[in-house]
Amino acid sequence: MSDAASLTPPIAHGPRSTDDCPVPTDRRSGDTGADPAALADPEALADLVAAGGVVALTGAGISTESGIPDYRGPNGAYSRGHKPMTLQDFTRDPEARRRYWARSFVGWRRFAAAQPNDGHRALAELEQRGLLEGVITQNVDGLHQRAGSRRVIDLHGRLEQIRCLACESRFPRDAVHAQLREANPGWQPSAVHANPDGDVELRDSDLVGFEGVDCARCSGPLKPDVVYFGESVPPERVAEATAMVLAASALLVLGTSLSVYSGRRFTRAAASAGIPVAVVNQGPTRADEEATIKLDAPLGPVLSALLATVDTSRSRHRSPA
Repeated sequence: MSDAASLTPPIAHGPRSTDDCPVPTDRRSGDTGADPAALADPEALADLVAAGGVVALTGAGISTESGIPDYRGPNGAYSRGHKPMTLQDFTRDPEARRRYWARSFVGWRRFAAAQPNDGHRALAELEQRGLLEGVITQNVDGLHQRAGSRRVIDLHGRLEQIRCLACESRFPRDAVHAQLREANPGWQPSAVHANPDGDVELRDSDLVGFEGVDCARCSGPLKPDVVYFGESVPPERVAEATAMVLAASALLVLGTSLSVYSGRRFTRAAASAGIPVAVVNQGPTRADEEATIKLDAPLGPVLSALLATVDTSRSRHRSPA
């Protein structure tokens, strides 16, 4: 094993297909019924990826190392009592929209300054090597594309795009923020905490005097072109992502607890089709019971080490016995 491979934390893995596992296992308790040495085998994930045809499903955990907080981690937004915007509040309550745009006006500068990390770059490199077919991301930060990934499905949209709810016109966020700056000269609030959805927590006193803006074409309300809580992912996007998963040789679940169904549906589809599901996440996920590999570890170090070991794995399997 190479020195780089030794950096990879232990990988708990089980059977490579559902047909190989007639007896249910309890991965939540760590009892997979496998040999203890096999549970610590760091080559399992590399072997899976080295076969090629892999698709990655990513969540907030892959972007925390870029400085973007997650929702459910130990230091996530929910631990501070943050309540994300819902579609119902945004569409029905003008004051909720004004509050969102004030918080986003401050938070966007921090959010847009985030840079891809080793995890994003590793996935882009795996795609370049022909081993990764594509990425389905629940994130709205665009960091996969900025890292060089070419085939990315933004399941929940992108924060950098703004949509008018009345006429469906779309605008780059920078253009809308230019309108906000013009409408709010000299407005200088004090941000308290950054949130995963690109805004920040502000004191009520900071909201005094802030003016929102409307669509430049029809004066309708503007909304980030992302899927809010209570909103459905567009069906054509779901169909495209499902087709990608069902054509894969394996599904990598990276940095998500899969607490919402929009991502959970893909692990279910993969497992039902007998496609191996590998999970790398800090903490439990809703896919742990169907995972054929489960690793509880930070994504950046794991994926960086994977790059160093996957070529060794390919060479080993190509060599004559």
